Amino acid sequence: MQIAIIKYNAGNVCSVDYALRRLGVEPLLTDSAEALNKADKVIFPGVGEAGSTMAYLRERRLDEVIRNLKQPVLGICLGMQLMCRHSEEGDAAGLGIFPAEVKRFLPAKHEDKVPHIGWNSLSHLRAPLFSPEQEGAFVYFVHSYYVPLNPYTAAETDYILPFSAALHKDNFFATQFHPEKSGKVGEAVLKNFLNL
Repeated sequence: MQIAIIKYNAGNVCSVDYALRRLGVEPLLTDSAEALNKADKVIFPGVGEAGSTMAYLRERRLDEVIRNLKQPVLGICLGMQLMCRHSEEGDAAGLGIFPAEVKRFLPAKHEDKVPHIGWNSLSHLRAPLFSPEQEGAFVYFVHSYYVPLNPYTAAETDYILPFSAALHKDNFFATQFHPEKSGKVGEAVLKNFLNL
């Protein structure tokens, strides 16, 4: 099974690579349209800024490639946000795979810190990325922007307000949390994706 990780100007690619290797998979890090189209599964990770990242993807026509992939695709953190229609970060148009807007967290009270960094629990889980026993499990988040709850929400969490911890539409899956940094729970999510 060939797992491709999309190579672009984003951080956290190495931690995703290591997490997959721990699961016995040797991923291919690539920005080649041919390699991405031929892969059995594609992972679109990311830590970075939405506007400049979308400009980079468009320049290399990777936006069209990602949008048209037919195999299972997993977006992680910024990868999930870029799969949405629009982000308030850099007023950036996204890939439009999920018809959702990415919003900036607005602290509601003094103790609300942005960015949101830390462990939060998952609820309202929808298969196939999640199994029922993961309801209430904790996963690791690092982000200043979030995707509101919408018809494609596949898991919820709550920080300042309830928001989408994961999304799913057709062959596209996405997590706002970092499965590669979320211990056994994250490992199980990655395994579920690999087993699709």
